[in-house]
Amino acid sequence: MSSEIGKALKISVFGQSHGRAIGIVMDGLPAGIKIDEEELYKFMSRRKPGTSKLSTQRREDDRPVFLSGLVNGVTAGSPLCAIIENTDTRSNDYANLTDLPRPSHADFTARMRYGEAVDMRGSGHFSGRLTAPLCVAGGVAKQLLARKGVYVGAHLLSIENESDEAFPLHPTPELFAEIAAKPIPVISDNAGTRMAEAVEAARAEADSVGGVVECAAVGLPAGLGSPMFDGLENRLAAALFGVPAVKGVEFGAGFAAATTRGSRHNDPFIVENGRVQTAKNDAGGIIGGITTGMPVIVKCAMKPTPSIGKSQRTVSLSKMEPAELAIKGRHDPCVAIRAVPVVEAVTAFTILDLLMEEKGYGNDRNS
Repeated sequence: MSSEIGKALKISVFGQSHGRAIGIVMDGLPAGIKIDEEELYKFMSRRKPGTSKLSTQRREDDRPVFLSGLVNGVTAGSPLCAIIENTDTRSNDYANLTDLPRPSHADFTARMRYGEAVDMRGSGHFSGRLTAPLCVAGGVAKQLLARKGVYVGAHLLSIENESDEAFPLHPTPELFAEIAAKPIPVISDNAGTRMAEAVEAARAEADSVGGVVECAAVGLPAGLGSPMFDGLENRLAAALFGVPAVKGVEFGAGFAAATTRGSRHNDPFIVENGRVQTAKNDAGGIIGGITTGMPVIVKCAMKPTPSIGKSQRTVSLSKMEPAELAIKGRHDPCVAIRAVPVVEAVTAFTILDLLMEEKGYGNDRNS
């Protein structure tokens, strides 16, 4: 199934943007794990829509309702199923899109794959709305990882041409928490101000902008992962490309490594505090698909929101002739802002899956 991922911990996402509810099933969580539901809701609120003029004005509470697998806040060993109700839908805004596909959106490809029966109200199962259940899974994973000394955090590295400073060599959980508390999740507040101005300028012109999210995972042991096709990079990339609007994923120096020499790109090994580390981290904490023990650094490039108010060229599928389209509805002028916790979530449950598979993390009842 295309909406399922994971090995020891399987994640299955279901629902459509304008259906009754969206949700997730997590299969593989051990019994006896305490889940702090208020902490989970606080995490999910970071991606909740309608919280500022820089996001869609759709209003959803996004509080998950657990249908199974959780009793008195403790996992029962059975699959954990949670739904999030859709309460603020305006399907009429999408009525003409069955005939006029939005440029750079899944309207056309979904029609070609599933035919006229596909539900594309609010973008259906292709919508960024489906990142809410991803945050349920990731929020649960973050809690379990933190109890094992593994922390995941992210920030906006850039929006359009405005950039934040990169994560330091050794990001801390305190830095992650500081960033998460900000309306624009950045390290530098000045960068956040410039980014907000860029987004507002695009919104005022009925346009949109893209951005890059940088995510870090700290506290991972060395030796996690595999070579070739099942390394940590492979599994993270596969999961992160499941986030709507992600068009590029890179680790460490990423594509910039192709513009330098080995003498500058290589990370020298050193011994610090009795353990082998590297003096810098252009590898992004992964070599040969296996963790080095340094922070894992991954970046995701998010495209500009394709649903914009400017008039665009498209075609009428019924008439097979050129047409013009000005999109109505409520859309993010920059999806990258609310994607920050989503990237954290996907990174967290992917890492937890690999840890459970290789190290048995979470299989003790004191988790």
